[in-house]
Formats: sequence, structure tokens, C-alpha cells
Amino acid sequence: MLPLRHTLGARTARLGFPFVITGACLAGCAPGGDLTPIPRYDPASYTIGVGDRINVSTFGENQFQTDARVPVDGSIAFPLIGMVKAEGLTTRELSESVATTLKDQHILSNARVTVQVLDYRPVSVIGEVEHGGQFSYQPGMTMLKAVAAAGGFSYRAFQDYAYVVRQEPGGAVVGRIEPQDYVKPDDVIKIYERHF
Repeated sequence: MLPLRHTLGARTARLGFPFVITGACLAGCAPGGDLTPIPRYDPASYTIGVGDRINVSTFGENQFQTDARVPVDGSIAFPLIGMVKAEGLTTRELSESVATTLKDQHILSNARVTVQVLDYRPVSVIGEVEHGGQFSYQPGMTMLKAVAAAGGFSYRAFQDYAYVVRQEPGGAVVGRIEPQDYVKPDDVIKIYERHF
């Protein structure tokens, strides 16, 4: 019986040169293998963005309430105090900002303001999924949950990780996202095709 290396060598010779390239590529040429992992996202650090629909209410003061979708300029209209910047703030920061403005303008001295996100910006999932498109972001959504919203992986999908484009304050960044990583609103996730 020939040693294993001789047997493999004989098979390689019979199948030809392309077999060698394919075999090597399966070991080190996974799709997107050169991508670096994208920085982890913490859903607790969520900041309001353009396209979010938010509700701002003041406890016991129904006249001080607004329900609005954040426009492109990032500010919303609030009763009596006018335009208030919302984009880039956490819900807590926005509630504190409104409460401070109400106090500074001598409207309410001790306002208890609550901010709630009613509709989040979507997440886009494209590539090897059953139904690509935009899907409603939900707090705590992972890459795997985003894929499930898109109908699941196609039979050709590479499932170990995906390509993602993420909007950050300094501009768009690209990288690799793992199945259990949290996604961020406005993420565009591409599921690769598996190399057979």
C-alpha cells in the first residue's frame, strides 16, 4: 500500500492542476477572508438618528408632548420651546436636554421628560438570503436575527460571517460581522456565496 502522500499525489496528477488551486483556496480563500472584524456595537449606547420616530412626553403635562420622525436636519419641533436637536443623542440625553430647556425658559421648573423610540431606522440584508431588503431594527438584534428577518440563509450562503457597511460619526466603515454580533440601525449586511 502506498503512503498517503503518494496516493494524494497520484490523484492530483489524474485530476489536474485546477484541483490543486481549488484545494488551496478552500483552506485560505474564504469569501471576505481579508476583512477585519467591525468594532462591536453595544445596543445600550444607541443614539437617535435621522429616520427614527420618537415620542417625547412630560409627566403630568400632556400639552408638552410630541411624536415625530427625525428629519434630515436632526431636530424636532417641541411645543413652546421650538426646535430641539435629537440626532446623535441617547434617549436619556434628549430627555435631559428638553427638561433643561423647559426650566431655563421658565416654563416648567421640575419637568420629568421621557423619550421613547417608536420606530427605528431599518437594517438592510442582501446577498445569499431568501428575501433581501430592509427590515425593522429591534434592540438587541444580532446578525443572525437580521438574516432570519430576511427569510434565512439561502442554500448557497456562507454562514460563518458577513460583510457589513456601518455608518459611524466619521463616515461609513466596512468590516466583518459574526452571527452573534449586534447589528446597528442603518447597517447594510451582505451574505456571501459559499465556495463549493
